Amino acid sequence: MRSTVTEAPCAVLDRLPDGFLDCPANRLKDILPRPTLFDLPGRDPQPLFVSTLLHGNETSGLAAVQETLRRHAGRGLPRSLILFIGNVDAAAENVRTLPGQRDFNRVWPGTAFADDPLAHMARWIYDYVDRRAAFAAVDIHNNTGFNPHYGCISKLEPKYVALAQLFARTVVLFQRPRGTCAAALAELCPAVTVECGKSDLDAGAAHAIELLEACLSIAELPGHAPAPHDVNLLRTFAIVKPPQGASFSFDGTPADFVFRPDIDHLNFSELEAGASFGALGDEGARLQVLPGDGSDMQPANYFDYSGGEIRLARPAIPAMLTVDRRAVQQDCLCYLMHRISMDGLGESSR
Repeated sequence: MRSTVTEAPCAVLDRLPDGFLDCPANRLKDILPRPTLFDLPGRDPQPLFVSTLLHGNETSGLAAVQETLRRHAGRGLPRSLILFIGNVDAAAENVRTLPGQRDFNRVWPGTAFADDPLAHMARWIYDYVDRRAAFAAVDIHNNTGFNPHYGCISKLEPKYVALAQLFARTVVLFQRPRGTCAAALAELCPAVTVECGKSDLDAGAAHAIELLEACLSIAELPGHAPAPHDVNLLRTFAIVKPPQGASFSFDGTPADFVFRPDIDHLNFSELEAGASFGALGDEGARLQVLPGDGSDMQPANYFDYSGGEIRLARPAIPAMLTVDRRAVQQDCLCYLMHRISMDGLGESSR
């Protein structure tokens, strides 16, 4: 194993340490005591960039990477691989982030936290990937509610859509939150965040393996727009959060916001105006609705609170609804989306 590059803000290795391929996420810190970037050779020198464990309790990506590397251990990788293993400290505790720790997926170029040490590390990795002229970038995540597997892109260009389609037919265009890994690397190459469902389900890792194998094997991504019926294209328009300090519950416990206990089953449903999210415990409480489309404009009025109920004021498609309290506190209650068409999607420039 090559020694760590001293000037780098993370470990940089050109081979896998003993025990890595069979190490569970919560013990990875014994092998990789800090965030680590692997640069592994393959027959095609243009590398695929893959990141995982940016959130410590989202483990499908690690399992997928380990199995993919096991499959190619004897004959070598068909394409070079730059692999970033992120928050090993949080993984050791099986949490998204540790208390007081910055979110590893909010510190990449474009972040609001540019002076944070993690942002300096992310910028260094970004520059490293830029120098290596990556073929594509894949950031692998899980979520805590009931969601289908889907891909997220920040550029509506054919190669970006094609990359996401290697994972799922459902593709979400997003510009917020800022500072995500995939949005940053989208300035360098086609990039996607893939959402693999819940961490404890084997199907997420199996699906991510299929994506990694495809990305390592194909020579190029198609540069033409897909047929409209081949993609279910959505765009994030709003991010919904309880205000800081507000109380909330999912089990009927009195709180400022008493959300329905099955709220996460609404994900990716086409909800009409009037759909219930729950009830108000405090009649003056209001959900915080932030722009999700990259603009600074206040989103449309999405909620109606008449009669003490929390109801949609207009049709919307929610994603990432969860009944996990910590996930809501550390991220959000949900994203609200609308369908968009493929109009204007021309030839890819990358």
